[in-house]
Amino acid sequence: MRIPFAQHSPAPLVAAFAMDEGLQHSLFDAGSMRRLASVAALDPSRTITDFHAFEPAMLDRLEVLITGWGAPVVGARELELMPRLRAIIHAAGTVKDHVDPDVWDRGILVTTAAAANAYPVAEYTLAMILLAGKGVLPLAREYRADPALDVATRYPGIGNYRRTVGIIGASSVGRVVIDLLAPFDFEVLLYDPMIDDSDPVLARVRRVTLDELFALSSIVSVHAPMLPETRGMVGALQLALLEPGATIINTARGPLVDQVALADAVAAGRLHAVLDVTDPEPLPAGDRLRTLPDVLLTPHVAGALGNELLRLGESAVLEVELLAAGRPAAFPIRKADLAARA
Repeated sequence: MRIPFAQHSPAPLVAAFAMDEGLQHSLFDAGSMRRLASVAALDPSRTITDFHAFEPAMLDRLEVLITGWGAPVVGARELELMPRLRAIIHAAGTVKDHVDPDVWDRGILVTTAAAANAYPVAEYTLAMILLAGKGVLPLAREYRADPALDVATRYPGIGNYRRTVGIIGASSVGRVVIDLLAPFDFEVLLYDPMIDDSDPVLARVRRVTLDELFALSSIVSVHAPMLPETRGMVGALQLALLEPGATIINTARGPLVDQVALADAVAAGRLHAVLDVTDPEPLPAGDRLRTLPDVLLTPHVAGALGNELLRLGESAVLEVELLAAGRPAAFPIRKADLAARA
């Protein structure tokens, strides 16, 4: 995903960073900082970590908050300190942790870089789907123990030709995963009760019920939002529908999958699991999912890290440029959207 440039007016916006101290230097490289400086007046060396301890005169003039992980909460009391605030531009995914509904009630624009963050998660997912289809996880372990392993005899069904992959959730990540799977010879199934029949994603997948998805798929990838109704949506009944040797991948949220039921299924030799998220995170030292050989645990690395953070920064820069140019935001979040988003 390449972030474009937006033409802008010469009038600078008064802006500030609000996030973990120093995070802006990982999100915005020299080029992004120059783009910001061309449309906004801000001090790149300073970060707001506490609105009530920051300079009142600066907050009084502030028009744009550029937020990231660790941003302080913006609620009614904080809004009183920022009477000119026009936009909260979030250089990360969910805004639920720091944006109070009062922000929307005051007509302030809120945007997210969730679409930019979806790409590394989807890339991780694609890699794991391809490796799972080739049986790489168990094969690597068995080959280490037995250099004479007869792969064709031991795993006659491996391969990714005409394999069925089930995607749970047409979220930002789920949609990118579906796009990335398009060049391969997969049949892709989708479960998402929130989308309507006119959604264009349905041209690239076959829509099924949750139980049908598990009964028909040999690889299942979870991309649903963490909501009260999705907690534990993948339980013992769904896992029992998977064919022996199937793989479940979770890069969304740990509580979406019943981890006790998953551990039971893996311990019984029925399933493989790839978990980039768990509940809790990290898992306690004695948790079964840490010790089972058919579980691959990774430390929440699927989302943007390292140089991938720059993509989030570029997304935020574009939003500031669009605001300065008087154009609509690329990725706005409405108050009504919150109920269906992570």
